[in-house]
Amino acid sequence: MKSGMAKKEKAKAAKAETKAAKKKEKKQKAELKAATKELTKAENKKAAVEAKAAEEAKKGEAEDVLKKLLSSGMTAEEILAKLQ
Repeated sequence: MKSGMAKKEKAKAAKAETKAAKKKEKKQKAELKAATKELTKAENKKAAVEAKAAEEAKKGEAEDVLKKLLSSGMTAEEILAKLQ
């Protein structure tokens, strides 16, 4: 009788371990999903900041070129004509 009871107890323990492992896995998957979402959000924010910085750099360069052309004696009309 004892071996039959021991087998049942082992089976019960194994079932409980499986249930706990599945619960842990589910929790870890949820944490991974949340972390992935946060990472994606941060990467998108970084890309937007970098794009804005690049745009500001281009704007600064254009202003510098414009200032140089104006200081060299070129008129605004001449600059516009060259741009078209």
